[in-house]
Amino acid sequence: QVQLVESGGGLVQPVGPLRLSCVASASILSSYVMGWYRQAPGKERELVAHITSGGSTNYRDPVKGRFTISRDNAKNTVALQMNSLKPDETAVYYCNARSALYDVWGQGTHVTVSS
Repeated sequence: QVQLVESGGGLVQPVGPLRLSCVASASILSSYVMGWYRQAPGKERELVAHITSGGSTNYRDPVKGRFTISRDNAKNTVALQMNSLKPDETAVYYCNARSALYDVWGQGTHVTVSS
């Protein structure tokens, strides 16, 4: 139903900030949860953070205090602000939209943290 397109990835030096954005092709008002996941080389995909339709957020412990997830329902976007990035956080970051009727993923955006 809804299509997601991530952007903002690229090469960033350690501790540098980076902001990822996900734009949906349709309204995300029906999406109960919008989230960001990542898959590092040789690792399984894992949750980074998610935000509910009510604005409640949840973060995986390693990113707490450094990452911030937000959503703008009017613009059909969800963003992930990443600060104090570490080299081991190099991964493909995926946007996810989940509702009672769908669970969709974007194509992913590559983030490389290296000096």
